[in-house]
Amino acid sequence: MGLDTGTALVTGASAGIGRAIAGTFAGEGHDVVLVARREGRLREVADEIEAAHGVAATVLPADLSEREERDALYESVSGRGIEVDYLVNNAGIGTQGPFAGIDLDRDLDLVELNVAAPTHLSKLFVRDMVARGHGGVLNVTSTAAFQPGPYMATYYASKAYELSFSQGLHEELRGDGVTVTALCSGPVATEFQERAGMTDVPIGRQEGGLIRWLDPEEVARAGYRGLADGRAVVVPGTANRLVRLAAKLLPSSVARRLAMRVNRG
Repeated sequence: MGLDTGTALVTGASAGIGRAIAGTFAGEGHDVVLVARREGRLREVADEIEAAHGVAATVLPADLSEREERDALYESVSGRGIEVDYLVNNAGIGTQGPFAGIDLDRDLDLVELNVAAPTHLSKLFVRDMVARGHGGVLNVTSTAAFQPGPYMATYYASKAYELSFSQGLHEELRGDGVTVTALCSGPVATEFQERAGMTDVPIGRQEGGLIRWLDPEEVARAGYRGLADGRAVVVPGTANRLVRLAAKLLPSSVARRLAMRVNRG
């Protein structure tokens, strides 16, 4: 099952899961709006998408950790006459290490990008979707949303917020023609681990890791299908679904300690 034609705006589209999601939407015939900080990388992605799929790929660089730039993004899209039918909140960062030792600005930037940005952009674009009676939101969260995560406490908490936020909106907007899906993946072969400074801990190592890392394209396809099917939560990969089940069945104290083992170097 596919989505109705329309334009998808994808944040964090310059690399990794966001780039793969943009390509997946384009492959299904959707025009795309690509958002990230790195304009050069975005233009490379746009050129690839237009050449491969024959759709329009609009580049709008923005630092979504800044409230003013989130407002400016909405105004820029509206000013170009683009109707966003599907919003993909993918941009996000992680921090790893003892909470007391992580720089305050890094954690506050994480909260802005992982929590405030998807909330803010959803507020802006969902109003238009509701008015039109059609649309969808795909929030890219994580299996980290299923339990607390010592040594990555702020990141895990941000993903738990995204999951709860998505599920609440899924029910609220069900009768308005707008579907909301949370895409919860485990480790994916992207730049995320290196940028979060976690390549020396078990959860951040691909070789000899605890579970098979998924390819970004695999995750992107699962998210697209889940949104098209109107699912509230999508967890790609058998191992990741087992993580979700374990988080439900294990005592919270046990789940916390297991998370600490894989997050601490």
